[in-house]
Amino acid sequence: MGEMIAVYDRAGRPIGAEERSVVYAEGLWHASAGVLVRSGDGERLYVHRRTETKAVFAGMHDCLAGGVVGPGEDPLTAAVRELGEELGIEIDENEDGPLPLASASWDGEWAGRPMRCHLFAYELRYDGPIRHQIEEIAAGWWWTDTELRARLSDPTWPFVPDTRVLISDMLG
Repeated sequence: MGEMIAVYDRAGRPIGAEERSVVYAEGLWHASAGVLVRSGDGERLYVHRRTETKAVFAGMHDCLAGGVVGPGEDPLTAAVRELGEELGIEIDENEDGPLPLASASWDGEWAGRPMRCHLFAYELRYDGPIRHQIEEIAAGWWWTDTELRARLSDPTWPFVPDTRVLISDMLG
């Protein structure tokens, strides 16, 4: 049996669980959570490029460390888990964890199939070390909001489409 993830209804309520492959193949509503990592002074944000071996949005750029929400998991817990896995940033979500930043729903398409996802974004101010998970992150760097906006102004620049839905609420 494959990895199980939470299945949501159109309104954003968890209603069960299903294998990730089934969720993607059938375009079931699910949720993802991610963290925008900003420097302590808030002047820069961390942008990364996904590996070419990722199942979804391979090789594309993103500014959220994140992933899908598991069964029984709330989005903040998923975001903190993914932050640790992808960027090696270990935090306590209750004490110094990420703060809510934006949320939206994305009803789009990926690889010719429908993809429906409720998106939850958080922000963390952080100046410590970053350690990439080599299976998921190919490279990363710090940019200003202006630098990211300049790249995003090119619609052909490979940036994950679900984060594009949230980007205007995330950049200063």
